[in-house]
Amino acid sequence: MAKVLIGVNMEFIRHADKPFEWGVEKAAELGYGYIEPWVHWGRELMSEAGYYESVSMLDDPYRVKRACEKAGVKLSGLSSHTPLCKPDISGNYLKQAIRFAAECGAPVVNTDEGPKPAWTSEEEDHVLMKYVLTEAAKLAEARNILIGLEPHQQYSGHPDGLDRIYKLVDSPAIGINFDTGNSYLCGHDPIKWLERVKDRLVHLHAKDISVQQSKDKRGKVTGTPSGCACGEGVIDWKQVVEICRSAPRDIVLSVECGTVDQAGRSINYLKELV
Repeated sequence: MAKVLIGVNMEFIRHADKPFEWGVEKAAELGYGYIEPWVHWGRELMSEAGYYESVSMLDDPYRVKRACEKAGVKLSGLSSHTPLCKPDISGNYLKQAIRFAAECGAPVVNTDEGPKPAWTSEEEDHVLMKYVLTEAAKLAEARNILIGLEPHQQYSGHPDGLDRIYKLVDSPAIGINFDTGNSYLCGHDPIKWLERVKDRLVHLHAKDISVQQSKDKRGKVTGTPSGCACGEGVIDWKQVVEICRSAPRDIVLSVECGTVDQAGRSINYLKELV
């Protein structure tokens, strides 16, 4: 039986105007054992000024490692989403994320196909994605890093579409980062979908969806940046935990919520189940 662990995506401090290190300490204070940092390429004004939690991949990866060691938390993965359909962006970005993950100690890099180019066909997009994932998988295999494909965009917002992307490249480095909230908002049953992908599961975004957001958005969008506090929405977390326990590897539930208060309520709720 696999272990189910609790972590938090660093977007929980996105609106707090605080730097990465502050968020790591806050996650530990709330009781989280794992965090999932955001990473970006180049330099970004707000994060450089200490008002935003994302970490530049031009920084020393040990910055992340040291912050985790100081706070007593571990890394579940990196939130390294990049448009796989646009290899001019995603090719080098994803490979850099894999190298960064290997050095800072994150076992998984998470991504999705991203917004597609306006001029390409569906078949062309899948060729482009195959190219990016093939190149990335070579680096990931050599470094024992896993690539988590997430249901989020135009092709992965359906079980068959996510499977098609997953099957583009035959590599042990490629798995599924399931998102409970995105899968629900797409109009599908997240429990059935999670059961379908559990043998390929490498990471999970624990995103709950409020009743109001469900009424307003379900079937109209393919995802959302963050959800409500876990246990306060529509997701059946007891079943999520049970399925993850039957997965072949230990799984971190990386909570995706929008505020520090929601992160606190989420871990208090999930601890009762895990």
